[in-house]
Amino acid sequence: MTYLEQLLRHHLTDWRSGWSMGTFGAIAEFHQDDGEIAVIDDTHLLTRATRRGSIRVDRGVLGELVPVAYETLSPKRHRWSQAVALCLPEAKARRSGRSVLSEIGPDDHAIRGIDRTGILFDMGLSLPQCDFCIRTSEPKLLAALRANLGRSLFEHGNDAMPAILAAHPHRVALTNMGRVEVYQKIGGPDTGGVSPEGPHTHLLPKLLKGGRTHSANTPIPTGLLPVGGLHPGNPVIDPLGKDRPFDLTLHSEFQELMSRFATAEALAGKAYLDKALEAGRDLDPGQAPAGRQARAALRVALRQKARLAEHIGDEARIRTVAAWQAGFEQSEPEVEDDDAPGHAA
Repeated sequence: MTYLEQLLRHHLTDWRSGWSMGTFGAIAEFHQDDGEIAVIDDTHLLTRATRRGSIRVDRGVLGELVPVAYETLSPKRHRWSQAVALCLPEAKARRSGRSVLSEIGPDDHAIRGIDRTGILFDMGLSLPQCDFCIRTSEPKLLAALRANLGRSLFEHGNDAMPAILAAHPHRVALTNMGRVEVYQKIGGPDTGGVSPEGPHTHLLPKLLKGGRTHSANTPIPTGLLPVGGLHPGNPVIDPLGKDRPFDLTLHSEFQELMSRFATAEALAGKAYLDKALEAGRDLDPGQAPAGRQARAALRVALRQKARLAEHIGDEARIRTVAAWQAGFEQSEPEVEDDDAPGHAA
């Protein structure tokens, strides 16, 4: 068993780890709660399912997946986000890219047997690396969808989208890595305007118009497309997005992933800070690595050093890092809010 397969197996059974498949503007997420019962836990298929959603990673693609670990800044200066993008070469990552509502047929590969009679419809979002679908057996919704086949869901006068929002069908994100299925309601009026806790989807038409395959904050190497995301437990943000006491174990575990899978530029930014601390010299913003990834990684590392110093009660280190942080945070542009929830669909 490869290291990557061991890693994925471990995180599938760790309730603190989240997963995602989709693209920039349309994404399906799988999350678990502590103690939540798994309906399926097939160790041969890398599958996990609960009553609220499920995920499958196809073992046949593991030899081609390229993990890219990364950390991103939050506008809240005591926080950062972290993830591992699971990528494929662009030619192997691309899907159908359908641009109109299309009926695929019965979902023979649904994770739960009970769902295999449901009918899959590609929503036609023109996504390069994901077929973003809905699945239903509800006659009224089936009729509405079939009456609008071959049309854009966003076309004026198309009543398919209102029918989808009213019926809350399963959402299924298909990539060449596997699939994420969401069984919960679509976030909106029926959920108080917020995404349900646990598995959910986001569909943001304004972001889709940009045609981007991933956020500008995600450092995907040229020639690769992200087909899935692993989101290990965050050491400073709990599963509900609230502050948590610094968790040294979660932090250390992700730093191991960074050392294995981060880009060379990001590692250079973190290394610059480590060397300055070891040498006891001042940190000069003008002498730091100039690349965008390196600068962002250095700023994340400063936040991490500050939290570590507070955790162990090292007053001298707290003062040193605080002074360095002030210089770097003031000299760099503000960042977009990666912690903020999107609008669910």
